[in-house]
Amino acid sequence: MNKVNFKVGDVEIGLDGPLFVMAGPCVIESKDICLDIANRLVDIGQKANVGMIFKASFDKANRSSISSFRGPGLEKGLEILAAVRRITGLPVMTDVHEPAQAAVAAEVVDCLQVPAFLCRQTDLLCACGRTGKPVNIKKGQFLSPAEMKNVVEKIRACGNEKIILTERGTFFGYNRLVNDMTSIETMKKLGHPVVFDATHSTQQPGGLGNASAGRREMAPILARAAIAAGANGLFIEVHTEPEKAKSDAGCIMPIDWLEDLLKVCKEIFEIVRGCQS
Repeated sequence: MNKVNFKVGDVEIGLDGPLFVMAGPCVIESKDICLDIANRLVDIGQKANVGMIFKASFDKANRSSISSFRGPGLEKGLEILAAVRRITGLPVMTDVHEPAQAAVAAEVVDCLQVPAFLCRQTDLLCACGRTGKPVNIKKGQFLSPAEMKNVVEKIRACGNEKIILTERGTFFGYNRLVNDMTSIETMKKLGHPVVFDATHSTQQPGGLGNASAGRREMAPILARAAIAAGANGLFIEVHTEPEKAKSDAGCIMPIDWLEDLLKVCKEIFEIVRGCQS
């Protein structure tokens, strides 16, 4: 298996690399909120000794309701992400939903993310791949981990090996997700690092009728389990006031929980890595 190592900003990414974390609010609500969270992430990353990538979306194109807050849009959103990157020094990542957005976003961000519902969209995947930037692809809730081989091959076919795969739960009946921790190892065998999305995995899609519900208190449990199962990194959406978050308020995690969680996960990661060496 060909193991590809690369960097997102200054954060080392690889199957045999150190633990890294993608964290931030679900959606860009304002510049001040993003900077507040990002500055907290800088401090947490240093204290927990993990590489930190800031994530926030300029548009949430798959909200449950037409009236749900979607974000500031591409132009304003990228301005805010550029400010976060410049002021805090953190590398930044954002979702893209349409092929035309990929090249524009790639001029600003360090990593592009393909949302789970769009992980089979060939034109979008290739547009992201052709930018040459690292691409994080969320595994669709409707896909088996083995089927992510086809997703990986689409990005590779566009000349890009800087691929990250993210496990974020699988549909189990209505308004329910479950996690199969063996999917982490299955996807790692495709030759690319695997991240576990601890907060979206607690989501209850459409559970509130016009929005998704969630069980954020389960996120730390799942994060620890995923690292024990061999995940290379974690994806955790955080907020200073989760109940007031304009997207994923039911599952987004209080940022106050993050430092202690990452310290424990780092210990588990090092134990697992030691057992594998």
